[in-house]
Amino acid sequence: MESPRYIYVVDMTFAGASRVTMADVARVAGVSVMTVSYCYNQPGRVATRTRNAVAQAAQSLGYLGPDPAARSLRNGRTGSVGVVLGEHLVYAFDDPQARQFLTGVAAVCRHRGVGMTLIPTTTDERDGARVRAAAVDGFIIWTTVDSDPIIPAALSLDKPVVVHGGPDVQGTHLVAIDDRAAARAISAAVFDGAKRPAVVSFPLNAARESGLTPPDLAEITFPVTRNRLLGVHDYCAATGIDSTKLVVAVTSRNERATSRDIIDTLLDLPDPPDAVMAMSDELAFEVAAALKKRDLSIPYDVSISGWDDSPGAEAAGLTTVRQSLFEQGQQCARLALSDDNMWQQPAWQVVLRQTTRTKLDLQPAP
Repeated sequence: MESPRYIYVVDMTFAGASRVTMADVARVAGVSVMTVSYCYNQPGRVATRTRNAVAQAAQSLGYLGPDPAARSLRNGRTGSVGVVLGEHLVYAFDDPQARQFLTGVAAVCRHRGVGMTLIPTTTDERDGARVRAAAVDGFIIWTTVDSDPIIPAALSLDKPVVVHGGPDVQGTHLVAIDDRAAARAISAAVFDGAKRPAVVSFPLNAARESGLTPPDLAEITFPVTRNRLLGVHDYCAATGIDSTKLVVAVTSRNERATSRDIIDTLLDLPDPPDAVMAMSDELAFEVAAALKKRDLSIPYDVSISGWDDSPGAEAAGLTTVRQSLFEQGQQCARLALSDDNMWQQPAWQVVLRQTTRTKLDLQPAP
């Protein structure tokens, strides 16, 4: 096992003395402390000759500028947006949708000259304290469960709180598409002509237990999962499908590796599905891989759909729900930075491709 490495930073300025202060610079430059402060924070208010004198004094003393912590105490700003992830930290870099979302947040942060702080949560009692201790100007909370204590913890700080996906809690901004309407629309594409429809679902609650289950919609605490299943049930009710016989394969996470076993279980049922609506493109790609292993054709044997229209969906010919996680990340960041007038309902659309039977000239597979 590699030994840990440590980096030591030593301030050599005035060795053995205290840190150089703005007052020290003012004394050497022959100006007031307020003038030095203006040079760093409002340089337009200071004459060029004076600014040059202050800069020369600061350089000679090794003064690096106002202390960031002290400045944040004075102006009430930290210069960072906090993104609270209810996932392990690696998820932010592995999941294509999370990457797009965080890239959107980062784009706004770059434009506004602020930083982004990732705050992973672990569903234990320390989460609230971790959120309250974050030195940020506003919070963006990745989709979570209805009763997640991190939301009241963030609201208690009297800073902007934006929730992506859900839940919709009073005092927060919600940025989410109409998941129920989108699920109803994509169901019409993937379940067209199907006799044995199935869903590969996101987790139902914070326990993140996987399995084949006919879930009680009222007990689902992840709003995104609940609303998408409600949309599927809406389609079933409108078309005469018995939703109580709808097979739902619940995954523990939106990851191909962790969903593999439950997808295999679904496709190995004695009466396997002939149509599968997956709640993400990643899950749909895993369904497609499992069908290929079984020499089943898409969409002739099994029709499948995804969600997000992520990179790779078009090349795979995947029917999916298109939404821009990048634009939603941008909107969340603007709201977290108090640009309240920027809110708008994110757009979505169903994109029909080759993995579903709808509007395709279906001939028997050769």
